[in-house]
Amino acid sequence: QEKLVESGGGMVQAGGSLRLSCAVSDGSFSSYVMGWFRQAPGKEREFVAVINWYGRTTYYSDSVKGRFTISRDNAKSTVYLQMNSLKPEDTAVYQCAATTRATMPRSYRSYDYWGQGTQVTVSS
Repeated sequence: QEKLVESGGGMVQAGGSLRLSCAVSDGSFSSYVMGWFRQAPGKEREFVAVINWYGRTTYYSDSVKGRFTISRDNAKSTVYLQMNSLKPEDTAVYQCAATTRATMPRSYRSYDYWGQGTQVTVSS
């Protein structure tokens, strides 16, 4: 059974919106700092956003700041990524990740658990 399961990806035109969800099934969601990463074909995995345990602190990559919003619902053990004003360069496989580190890491190496990923495709 997968510990982290993403949903909500799809195809959208430039300027459109999508909301990704990531459900965590191990009962420890509220103890995790949660991050979103993405990887486009031929490129390295890229940090997108991170949120702390209670959702009060968030960080974003410069490429998505002002367009994407990360949030979480601890009662539902789910983290979200609201993506607005999407651009073709946002096209990638998006993965959520969980870590017990308190440092709000931006490096994928610092995360312990990963979802399988969901494809987001933005057409021009």
